[in-house]
Amino acid sequence: MKDLAFCLWRGGRSRTATLGRILFPAIAAFALALPLNVGAESFVLTSPDYAEGDKMRAAHLYYGFGCNGENISPHLKWSGAPEGTRSFAVVMHDPDAPTGSGWWHWVVFNIPAQVSSLPEGSGDPKNGLIPEAIQSRTDFGSPGYGGACPPKGQGEHRYQFRVYALKVEQLLLDESSPAAMVAYQINANKLAEAQLELKFGR
Repeated sequence: MKDLAFCLWRGGRSRTATLGRILFPAIAAFALALPLNVGAESFVLTSPDYAEGDKMRAAHLYYGFGCNGENISPHLKWSGAPEGTRSFAVVMHDPDAPTGSGWWHWVVFNIPAQVSSLPEGSGDPKNGLIPEAIQSRTDFGSPGYGGACPPKGQGEHRYQFRVYALKVEQLLLDESSPAAMVAYQINANKLAEAQLELKFGR
């Protein structure tokens, strides 16, 4: 009788282990498929200048590297930040740049929690339109906005503007901080993010 009970126990244990091997990968896959910003679905980024997927216009293109834009940052607005937001950060990134890691066009952080927009031209630090915030180095080598300027013949590149709601009032970085370092700190402190993607090719 004792041997029978042991066999039943082992059989149940085996079935439990087998069930775990089947269910755990499925549960993990489901978890990975969940939105990163659970509870922050209302957090959105928009622009009076553009709709999602629009082509960037000359005003917001780079001046240099063969491009003749005006290098003015577009007007951005956001709403629906989650509870507990203590500051914001905004970036513009081109994931299609032929560098292996994309191209950082704009990095702004320490935007106060009460701010919900960046006027057109905020990307020029000399304008002083966001005096509390810090604009740090982009892949152009200097702080401030650097407009779209993809290499010729590569088709359209995606230009992803993102706003991040952060759980800290300040990132302890400065204008000399490289974009990758700022991005690391943003991701370590983000509560939610929203994106507006534009396109440009030449």
